[in-house]
Amino acid sequence: MANSAVASAVTQPRPHPLAVHPLISVVIPCYNARAYVAAAIRSVLAQDWPDLEIVLVDDGSSDQSAELIRENFPGIRLVQQANAGVAAARNNGIAQARGEWIAFLDADDIWLPGKLRAQMALLGATPGARMSYTAWQVWASLDPAPSPDYFVELASRSGNQALWTGASGWIYPQLLLDCVVWTSTVLAHRSVFAEVGRFDNTLRIGEDWDLWLRASRITPILRVSVPYALYRMHPASITRSALEANFRSLVVGRAIGRWGYKSPDGSVANRSDVNLALAKGWSEFGGAHLTAANFSQAFRAGLAAIRADWTLFSGWKVLAKSILLPVWRKVLL
Repeated sequence: MANSAVASAVTQPRPHPLAVHPLISVVIPCYNARAYVAAAIRSVLAQDWPDLEIVLVDDGSSDQSAELIRENFPGIRLVQQANAGVAAARNNGIAQARGEWIAFLDADDIWLPGKLRAQMALLGATPGARMSYTAWQVWASLDPAPSPDYFVELASRSGNQALWTGASGWIYPQLLLDCVVWTSTVLAHRSVFAEVGRFDNTLRIGEDWDLWLRASRITPILRVSVPYALYRMHPASITRSALEANFRSLVVGRAIGRWGYKSPDGSVANRSDVNLALAKGWSEFGGAHLTAANFSQAFRAGLAAIRADWTLFSGWKVLAKSILLPVWRKVLL
């Protein structure tokens, strides 16, 4: 079964990407990102790839993001929908895209020049590979775009690939441990979505991780070890709030239930490492619910952490606090 999956990926018919410069569709979901979306678009337009289209899906913005796009970027394909979430917006963009290859960029993130060409070169040199991502730099800023000095400083470190290496190839085992692929760096052949489906819009968080796990079953996922994107951190970013579900456990557990721990190329994830990662996820989930005073949820999370890996101290800590804190609160009251 593993050999047939690898053989299928290797023999997947597609033209050499650098031979014909196929159309790349860049899907940008946008929700109330008027302050940043123009910079994101310009970073795409600065790419040295001759055949590009931008499909911007406005997900029910109330800040006139769509009007800004319509007035300043008339060449962009603007798609508007009622607010349905980022997964639905990306799926709409995939459906609207005309390109043979599809890339993603969130409306508040930035690409660096040369990103697409570097990815297409790597894909063209690797028969059978249909998906790539790149290294990235976390950028904590409210500025629409970086200063020239920032680019110079980043470029000075970009050549040291040891700083930017990561999982590449048949990376299913690594994805069981963590979501090592960042969506705003992804470039994939549209056949990938035809085979494994699109983003699961029932997942509030982890919809990208879920999709990359599915993709990792049919194609190598190649990493360009150069930071070709900036991941913006700002006050509107998702924080460690008390979520209603542990999406790490849901996404990874679903993958293990379907495919186990073995990758199509025969490599196998270490179960102890996966269990420890799941335990840490439950511990963090429980910690957030402790902060929110949801003690029964924290108690269940602590138990789940211990069941996943009984040696994790933070799991026991969450469990103990979930029992003791309600008692102390009653005493203090």
